[in-house]
Amino acid sequence: MTTQTTADAGTPAAILPIFSHWVDGRPVEVLPDQTGPVYNPATGEVIARVPRGGAAEVDRAVAAAKAAFPAWRDTPLITRSQIFFAYRELVYRHREDLARLITRDHGKTFPDALAEVLRGLETVEFACGLPTQLAGLNTPNVSTRVDARTLRQPLGVAAGITPFNFPVMVPMWIYPLALMTGNTFVWKPSSHTPGATQLQAELWKEAGLPDGVFNVVYGGREAVAAILEHPDVAAIQFVGSTAVGRYVYETGIRNGKRVGAYTGAKNAMVVLPDADMELTADAAVAAGYGSAGERCMAQTLVLAVGDAGDRLRPLVEERIAKLRVGDGMNGSSDMGPLYSAEHRENVRQWIDKGVAEGAEIVADGRTFRSSNQPGGFYLGPTLFDGVRPDMAIYQEEIFGPVLGMVRCATFDEAVRMINEHKYANGTAIFTASGGAARRFELEVDVPMIGINVPIPVPAGYLSFGGTRGSAFADLQMRGEDSIRFFTKQKEVTVRWPEPGREGPLSLVFPGNS
Repeated sequence: MTTQTTADAGTPAAILPIFSHWVDGRPVEVLPDQTGPVYNPATGEVIARVPRGGAAEVDRAVAAAKAAFPAWRDTPLITRSQIFFAYRELVYRHREDLARLITRDHGKTFPDALAEVLRGLETVEFACGLPTQLAGLNTPNVSTRVDARTLRQPLGVAAGITPFNFPVMVPMWIYPLALMTGNTFVWKPSSHTPGATQLQAELWKEAGLPDGVFNVVYGGREAVAAILEHPDVAAIQFVGSTAVGRYVYETGIRNGKRVGAYTGAKNAMVVLPDADMELTADAAVAAGYGSAGERCMAQTLVLAVGDAGDRLRPLVEERIAKLRVGDGMNGSSDMGPLYSAEHRENVRQWIDKGVAEGAEIVADGRTFRSSNQPGGFYLGPTLFDGVRPDMAIYQEEIFGPVLGMVRCATFDEAVRMINEHKYANGTAIFTASGGAARRFELEVDVPMIGINVPIPVPAGYLSFGGTRGSAFADLQMRGEDSIRFFTKQKEVTVRWPEPGREGPLSLVFPGNS
């Protein structure tokens, strides 16, 4: 990492660190004019510079990954696993360092960032044990003196394109499974959160991962296009917006690549009149405003059935009034800033739109001002009531601290609304009725379902994904599906001739007898 004396956006001249691409086991230095600013969202100050990579940088990283692939593919599984155990220990040892970097660059509170690191680590731990999952099948005597066996082999160079909001957890849902199955990897992370990215690359080096196996290229549209079009990239997993995810999926498969794109969401939790309203209010506020709503799994709509809304709303208002918005490193903060000034303005415009559409604004986050950090990208929690399906704030993902209440007459109406929505990532139901919960999990067309659990994100060894506008993929992320995604299967049929036991030449199609 180099430094640069600069003055950005009114920031006094200072020595700023310049982050680096990571290729072939070492940082790749860049000139200052090839970088963009990194902001601390709590203060609005420029704190570093990050490279703007493009086709040339992607080509260099892919070349390093391609060169490293044969040796990594042939590395014994237990040797790979030992490197993973070492990496796991290093990540755990540096878990608070990673969390501080997340909070500094993204803005989420330190406890939330630390929880992200530990959830990502679950998938690393799962990958440590993958040698037992990579065994093939052996079938003797499929025909006379003929045996068959299957092999799972890596694809080659895999790539990951990941978002700003989870700079540790989401990449750790991708690269451990790509690497442990024998692929080499090129990672295009968000340029908004480079601190934790850089540390992950350095920890892989310290863990003993061979050079070239893990590479990082920062950049924007040009870098993404270069990955999608590169002939030596075999597979890509993407997490981000629906618009970009659709482009990634369509372009990638058109270029013959295996692609999984996991995209936007508009999650809804159903509240039945028999629900524990105190528990439900806690869940709605935590799921709606945690990480300032910058989660694809945030519950952004509450579908209140019958009189549930009348009893739930005052409890939610009471909790919102007590939320403390401030610097994520301040131990008293419940919610930090949004990640950028541009995104904060975008969320404000969504709130304006909700008011214009006729929704009742119960709590208005636009009025929040931070007295301690007036330059920070802060927005308070917003609550709408009377949200209807014909409103844009019902249909579209806002990705900010905006929660909408929708009034439903019946359970069936609530389920229909969820199933007819263009997004389908996660959902939840709050009820004391086992029968209603059972109907919900069977009838709702969403792959991740919580029952009295607001954010149904399963453990790192289980799958994660969506349907409809929330994913463009044949397989889910993580778990068994990721093993399939990052490997190809070979079927080997074997016969060893035995002199004197072979029959005469035959042109008949071979059978299994």
